[in-house]
Amino acid sequence: MRYLFLLLISPLIVVAKVHYAKVEPYESITLKSAVSAQVMSTKRALEGRVVYDETIIQLDHKLDKIDLQSTESSLKLIQNMIKTNQKILTSLKESLQRHNAYYQRIESLSTASKTQKDNAFYGYINTKTQYFSTKEKIDSLRKQQLDLSYKIELLRDRIGKKKIKLSNKFLDKLLVNAGDFVNPGTPLAKIKDLSRAKLVLFLEQEEIEEIKKRAIYLNGEKTDYKIDKIWSVTDEKFISSYRAEIVIKPNHNFSELLKVEFR
Repeated sequence: MRYLFLLLISPLIVVAKVHYAKVEPYESITLKSAVSAQVMSTKRALEGRVVYDETIIQLDHKLDKIDLQSTESSLKLIQNMIKTNQKILTSLKESLQRHNAYYQRIESLSTASKTQKDNAFYGYINTKTQYFSTKEKIDSLRKQQLDLSYKIELLRDRIGKKKIKLSNKFLDKLLVNAGDFVNPGTPLAKIKDLSRAKLVLFLEQEEIEEIKKRAIYLNGEKTDYKIDKIWSVTDEKFISSYRAEIVIKPNHNFSELLKVEFR
């Protein structure tokens, strides 16, 4: 009976195991440069604060803006040229129809001279050539229009990537200074998402199945929180345990140590 009693209570002892976890930011991110450019300015005064809607790093975009303005102007010219040539094409289409009708009519007349027929034919062919030439020119202009539109989007994207802006994120540390030159992949800043928090636990195999059925208590108080995810392989550092995370509201101070129980 004594051994049976021990077997019955042992699962409860496992489930009642107390864990302690530090409140951590939900996500820690290292921002990296997507372009090559010189750093023009940084907002070092914002380090250690939640930044709601401000530019923390500005990379040099002067030449990109000049290129963008020039490309936008070129696009407007191309668009105007397309409109003009479309009007010419409409006129040529009407002229082509008339030349064709005249040529067909005079070609069937036995009283028309060879010179008249030749002139009608060449007039029709010349108009037809002009029509297709103008149509080809419009197609070429439209291709230029597409290329310029694509270039404008690339330039806007590049300019946007040279303004590093934070919205409701914690700026932990700036990693560059004004005057530095950065390349794609150069670390720029370390930031944290404080909109949510997480607790990281390391669980033993026999705990995992049981805790899924239990409520989570933090510092002795019952919560509605659930295990967000559990790693399927053991941790590199705690080789006999599995990493698990609980996502919680940021109601506690970050770095505060909480007692976590599964009951």
